[in-house]
Amino acid sequence: MINTELKPFNASAFKQGEFVEISEKDVLGKWSIFFFYPADFTFVCPTELGDVADHYEELQKLGVEVFSVSTDTHFTHKAWHDSSDTIGKINYYMVGDQSGVITNNFGMMREGQGLANRGTFLLDPQGVVQALEVTAEGVGRDAEDLMRKVKAAQYVAAHPGEVCPAKWKEGEATLAPSLDLVGKI
Repeated sequence: MINTELKPFNASAFKQGEFVEISEKDVLGKWSIFFFYPADFTFVCPTELGDVADHYEELQKLGVEVFSVSTDTHFTHKAWHDSSDTIGKINYYMVGDQSGVITNNFGMMREGQGLANRGTFLLDPQGVVQALEVTAEGVGRDAEDLMRKVKAAQYVAAHPGEVCPAKWKEGEATLAPSLDLVGKI
């Protein structure tokens, strides 16, 4: 999936008290995160979505839009948003993918179940996947690490010829791969 391009889609979403129609055209031109989760009104999912909501303002400052995606409808997303304090703090897109087009485009559909796997995809402004993470049903993701990956991907995109080593944090040293560096790390 790394370096693959976003495929066309159309979907209904719930965002900031409104139903909106979105497509791949709303994604292109900015950094974006597609945050797949199995279902509304579940257990690990609200902890993850709430964690991302806590970082949404910072993501916006980095020019990143977030699209949470499940195969529930946008109506169900609204009901969950209205009934849960954790989900109620979400200001990013909650995409209803009951057709499964987006979930299948990213390879996240659970065969025979109609539910998305727990997966995160970071796309650059051209709609190309730069990072991804997929975890098992019971393993929640960490928005702090997602933030680190966003900053690293943006740094590498802005600084050709440099790479970010493991655990790199904004402001720390990067590497410039070269013949002189081979075997010295």
